[in-house]
Amino acid sequence: MCSRTIQDAESQINRLCITPDKRFVAAAGRKSVKLYDLKTTNPNPVMTFEGHTNNVTGVAFHCEGKWMVTSSEDCTVKVWDVRTGSVQRNYLHKAPVNDVVIHPNQGELISGDRSGTVRIWDLGESRCTHQLIPEEDVSVASVSVAIDGSLMCAGNNRGNVYLWRMSQDENTTTVTAVAVFQAHKDYLTRVLLSPDVKHLATCSADHTAKIWNLDPEYPPAKAAIVKQKMDEEMKAKHPELQESSPPPQANNNNNNNNNNINNFFGNGMQSNRDAYRETLNQASHTVTPRWSLQQHFPPTVVDFAHPSVNDQAPISNFHFPPPPEGVPMNPETQTLFLEQTLAVHQRWVWDCAFSADSAYLVTVCSDHYARLWELSSGQIIRQYNGHHRGAVCVALNDYSEPR
Repeated sequence: MCSRTIQDAESQINRLCITPDKRFVAAAGRKSVKLYDLKTTNPNPVMTFEGHTNNVTGVAFHCEGKWMVTSSEDCTVKVWDVRTGSVQRNYLHKAPVNDVVIHPNQGELISGDRSGTVRIWDLGESRCTHQLIPEEDVSVASVSVAIDGSLMCAGNNRGNVYLWRMSQDENTTTVTAVAVFQAHKDYLTRVLLSPDVKHLATCSADHTAKIWNLDPEYPPAKAAIVKQKMDEEMKAKHPELQESSPPPQANNNNNNNNNNINNFFGNGMQSNRDAYRETLNQASHTVTPRWSLQQHFPPTVVDFAHPSVNDQAPISNFHFPPPPEGVPMNPETQTLFLEQTLAVHQRWVWDCAFSADSAYLVTVCSDHYARLWELSSGQIIRQYNGHHRGAVCVALNDYSEPR
């Protein structure tokens, strides 16, 4: 049952985000973000954030609701003072930006654009510290970061998902490539890590949402890990059992795409900064950002462009290694373990949202429906019909307790 309808006659709604205090919902649309009060029946926005010159594609709030970040097709990421509605920071991409999230440390932003670049912005130093290019010129449709800051993922228009391990101490942050796999054979529209960091949800133009398992304790994953260790021990004891040459590759229509994945990050990582003068042949790099983020932004807007030639963030050009322990991969499919395929949708699945306890998922689709799924069974619990056009974004105002 629909309890309230908020109508924006001036724009479509691209993304929704609920404030941490659950009092307001931000609706990102054409050139602006409008903030609505969830506690009243007021149909008008209580504040409108204007400053973008094209569609706003992503929106997220600081953990205490003091500032908001947006991404846009105008090639910018903006940080806003929620109290005044003014732009406080302006970060420039070289291409339209499809998504942005806030790292749980509240000191970094992660954004993805249509050129295929994922950028990490240090708010303390007001600069781009990492540039990751999973597949050049393949649009990064969506990015997500784990609630504990341990993992970051991105999905692109070829249906490929990229996972990075994130680690940090007081002065440094390290980003390590963990895994890459094809989640869908059509456009990928959303990637989302669950609050318990045990699942990854992906949505696609192929009319499905998929739930991938990240938990090393997942029984099929444990069995695969045990088998892999046994195989390695057997080969160590009996070297004559090792194959002298790799098995022939099967011919299929995905060869070109697989080659693109395998050649991902080809020739090492270059930078003119002292810390990056040496080419690294491993899938990680470290930077030294300052994590202290001022509670009050400077009174004037400052534009931070993509780094100049003489002061650029390192561009990651490395191969993804075999997944380390802790990220279970299915040896038969070379993907994460697929736990559920949610396949009732009739058209593109655009967005999804986990419940706080990670037990349920809401999906929205061009077939006008929103659906609530129980992940343990893969069954639809409720189906919401009321939109007259395709449903393209969702936010879940969930009061359940995290597990």
